[in-house]
Amino acid sequence: MDLAFSPEDLAFQQEVRAWIAQAYDDDLRRQMAQSKNGYLDKAGQVKWQKLLYERGWAAPDWPVELGGAGFTPSQRYIFNMEMSLAGTPHPSPMGLKMCAPVIMAFGSEAQKAQHLPSILRSDIWWCQGYSEPGSGSDLASLQMKAVRDGDDYVLNGSKIWTTHAQWADWMFCLVRTSTEGKPQDGISFLLLRMDTPGIQIKPLPTLDGPPDGEQEINQVFFDNVRVPVANRIGEENKGWTYAKYLLEFERGNAYAPGLMHALKKVRRLAEVELADDGGRLIDDPDFRHKIANLEISVEALNANELRVFAGRTTGKAVGSVSSMLKCAGSEAQQAISELAVEAVGSYAAPFVQDTWAQTNEGRAGPDHAAPAAPYYFNFRKSSIYAGSNEIQRNIMAKMVLGL
Repeated sequence: MDLAFSPEDLAFQQEVRAWIAQAYDDDLRRQMAQSKNGYLDKAGQVKWQKLLYERGWAAPDWPVELGGAGFTPSQRYIFNMEMSLAGTPHPSPMGLKMCAPVIMAFGSEAQKAQHLPSILRSDIWWCQGYSEPGSGSDLASLQMKAVRDGDDYVLNGSKIWTTHAQWADWMFCLVRTSTEGKPQDGISFLLLRMDTPGIQIKPLPTLDGPPDGEQEINQVFFDNVRVPVANRIGEENKGWTYAKYLLEFERGNAYAPGLMHALKKVRRLAEVELADDGGRLIDDPDFRHKIANLEISVEALNANELRVFAGRTTGKAVGSVSSMLKCAGSEAQQAISELAVEAVGSYAAPFVQDTWAQTNEGRAGPDHAAPAAPYYFNFRKSSIYAGSNEIQRNIMAKMVLGL
């Protein structure tokens, strides 16, 4: 794999940098500087996504005929890297990177025409209905029933840990349509409107969430909710196949560019924070050693991601290697967040709720210290969501090593 950029690639890199400098305004930069997870509220994310859409860069991985950017593999790498290094907002992946690929691969022509344009424009907000109480990493054990009644399914049960369900217009959802055979054989994949009668959303407060902060996760209850059979993706009872396909995109996203940006932020913290001897923390040998080890890990992950995603241009699926990327990426996220807390020291201790929405008034310590602890606590979940890392290692043991 030749990693040398051509003159055309270098020109594209300058084009991306120039666009970021113009589009990434001071308000977005201010909010992102205090974000605990790289995301903004819905208004901020939609604003950024629509700017990308107007430029034709909203969906770098989509086919050109469906609105994709038409990037070469090297351009896609440059684009993702420049966005991450600049610290731009992360567009919500639920529609663009998770639901849309499933609709493209398994949806009907009517479903593609209905949903893909609105996802591309960020006119419709999506959430994911996978996990249930007692069915998270063991997703095949899900129990939410969908009983066929004429042209509808009638849904009863609940979904949990549903990110930003309170903002969502639609949900892509796994439901149980049969109890015969293996658990995986009785699952179907539905698309449903969140304003359908019988749906109730209840927030699950987190330490950095309500009453005054960002509401992130929810439990969604379904009481005799009617969903048209026409909203089913593919065949009845084949939803497990579609779900596994989607999880390749959820678990197999590129981590390295964002990790490089996070490490750059830790370096900036260490340049202004003091070590125990009164000198700059960045000059402390032990701290420099920790940064160096993480940089080596991130560069190794970046090389693997380049290899994997280059294969996707030939139509090769990510497959079980997505589990390896998820483990390595999430563990690096956690290690970098620990280093950020170490860098700011005691200034990480004061609790600052929903840091991106706060001003400097009443805040203990410098602005750069406020997101460190929320960033650390937020990424405790990264080794659990999308299937815990223990589950990912089981997948690798079975599918890669044949154990």
